[in-house]
Amino acid sequence: MDHASIEQAAAALVAARRDMTTLPGLPNGTSPASAAEAHAIQDATTRLLGATVAAYKTMTRGSQPTERGLIYAGTVHATPASVPAKTVPQCGVEGEVAFVLRRPLPARATPYTREEVAGAVEPLAAIELVHSRFAPDAPVGALDKLADCVSNAGLVTAPPLADWHALQLGALHVTLTVNGRTILSRAGGHVTGDPLDVAVAFVNLMRESDGLPEGAVVTCGTFTGLEFLKPNDTCTVRFDGLGEATVTFTA
Repeated sequence: MDHASIEQAAAALVAARRDMTTLPGLPNGTSPASAAEAHAIQDATTRLLGATVAAYKTMTRGSQPTERGLIYAGTVHATPASVPAKTVPQCGVEGEVAFVLRRPLPARATPYTREEVAGAVEPLAAIELVHSRFAPDAPVGALDKLADCVSNAGLVTAPPLADWHALQLGALHVTLTVNGRTILSRAGGHVTGDPLDVAVAFVNLMRESDGLPEGAVVTCGTFTGLEFLKPNDTCTVRFDGLGEATVTFTA
């Protein structure tokens, strides 16, 4: 994928973000063919927006390369958060466990171990806010969605927990309520079974480029699946032993 195609794809995503419109797909000939190309479109989008990266979302899928999405300053909110529904028109939410780095994990040649990453992070309850820049019926594939930061529209974060190492993060009991009504209540449910494993894979993706600074926040995949709400709805996600996050989509 050449530089011009990356820039053209990014320009379309920037226009959709700024105008709050949806796309039928990326411009002809600009769909990424790899995660690396999708990440390059994300980076170009960030530059064209003049945005600052405040957090990351990440995912691993079996033998597939680790993927990341960029989350921008101004879209990361401390709980309880009031977020205008017009900025997240689909009002999508996912309950997740995220991590904040308490010391930098810089670029280096050798992989970081699970023990090193666990010693550098603190977990927290989070709600990922979801809105796609593609129309609901757009015939787009997984890599096109990755270029769009996998539909991220923001993140709501609870305070991190310092004394957490006795917790089995993948087995935490999670409860999701909407307007006080319980929608989901179960133990576990993380898409891979262990959000810390996802964080380790992400740290090792980033060590190959710039590394990660102290204070970086990384959210590591849904426990609850994706729920679409409405303006004026309030959603709370609680992880027993870890904390809870709340968002209200204001009309």
